Amino acid sequence: MSASRWNGFSTTGLRVKCVCFRGTAFVLSGVYAVLIYLGRVFMKHRQKLDLRRPLMLWSLSLAIFSVMGAMRTGWYMFSVLNTHGFRQSVCDTAFYSAPVSKFWACAFALSKAPELGDTLFIVLRKQRLIFLHWYHHITVLLYSWYSYKDHVAGGGWFMTINYTVHAFMYSYYSARAAGVRVPKPFAMLITAMQIAQMLAGLSVLGLVYRWKHHTHCVSTMNNIVCGSAMYLSYLLLFSAFFYKSYLKPTDETRAKRE
Repeated sequence: MSASRWNGFSTTGLRVKCVCFRGTAFVLSGVYAVLIYLGRVFMKHRQKLDLRRPLMLWSLSLAIFSVMGAMRTGWYMFSVLNTHGFRQSVCDTAFYSAPVSKFWACAFALSKAPELGDTLFIVLRKQRLIFLHWYHHITVLLYSWYSYKDHVAGGGWFMTINYTVHAFMYSYYSARAAGVRVPKPFAMLITAMQIAQMLAGLSVLGLVYRWKHHTHCVSTMNNIVCGSAMYLSYLLLFSAFFYKSYLKPTDETRAKRE
């Protein structure tokens, strides 16, 4: 069996599909923003919907997908680290074309479109929609699709870490939707992992910039600048969310202290 075909899938065909619609990322983002607005207007004077079971199935499917992606891409990154060292793992671009990992790189880019569906549950259940949520979804979609098209260095780290964090995050969402009482420290751990992910992303981009002129560390200044701005904004927003959600004293806490 050739490297471009495995498990009955033509990964070459998948790569073509991933590349061809890069320009639609902005269109999808615009449609997403409009649908959020219209959805909130539609639900304004209506009762919130009980979507616990669909939400559980949705989150569980994304959790399983993320676990599989983390395992497959993680094994690839471990192999590169073990055989070629850390620098090559950062500058590696074979991740996008190697057997198995090429499928999961493509699947990662594609998955950022259906993940926009997370917001649908928030709108229809009339939950609080924070800026961090929709801003994160839009910018991840744009950056992921453009980075995939350019096959930039560092992509293996970005995708593997994101798959891993999402494996925990969507598993947590699945449990919550199923009515399981998840201890608060687990929620704190997930947010802490997201903060660590942003620090890792900034670090990888910094190393790509440092090694950019190396023959095998391919990227563009646009990607490095946009990626750094994105990860820095995430770092600030997730840190603020962590403080407000878990550290900031509540009125009840202040009353007890007084």
